[in-house]
Amino acid sequence: MIFLLAEFIAAMAWTDPAYSYTRHFISNLGVHGPSTLFGQYMYSPLAWVMNAGFFLFGLTILAGIVALRDLAGRGRWATLVPAAMLAVGGVLLALFPGSGEALEDGSGQYHSTGAFLGFVGGNVLAVVLGRRWQRIGVSPRTGRALITVGVIGLVSMAAYLGLIVSAGDDPVGVIGLIERGAVHPFLIGLSCAGAAISKRRGASTAPSLPAGAHAAD
Repeated sequence: MIFLLAEFIAAMAWTDPAYSYTRHFISNLGVHGPSTLFGQYMYSPLAWVMNAGFFLFGLTILAGIVALRDLAGRGRWATLVPAAMLAVGGVLLALFPGSGEALEDGSGQYHSTGAFLGFVGGNVLAVVLGRRWQRIGVSPRTGRALITVGVIGLVSMAAYLGLIVSAGDDPVGVIGLIERGAVHPFLIGLSCAGAAISKRRGASTAPSLPAGAHAAD
């Protein structure tokens, strides 16, 4: 939710011209500018908000994975590795904004690496958690949903990278929507899974009433 909220706030501040979730890259929100890259003009008045979101969201997810108590052995490493990839990716996105100048001075490579780590790490993490739904304490339905959003994200990532390579400096008009298909599903899926886990733990720690007692008592 940190990512989605930072994205929304930064996008609402970009008014001249208005930011488009469909047409513009997510990374544009982290570039104060003015700058131009891939034929897109970038000027984000609240770029620091988006970069703070980039920096914090992956680290927060990693902290959540570390806090899971029901995973051990290979299962734990299978979740820690993609979560760590996501965290490193977010930090790189924040520290190296994807501006036109970054492409020229070489720092854009770090931004691209961060985006790739984020795409892969987040979606693989969703799939792994979905396959281990019973161990993490979510319902089979939530597990299937996590696998589904992870697969959608990986397919969207492949489509996004393919379009970037093939289109060059003139990306298709819906490139922003396709990129969000690689990010938003796993973010929403992980948020829902976190809420389900928190609810389960809250129920397990709630004090039980003595036999025969009534709630009103």
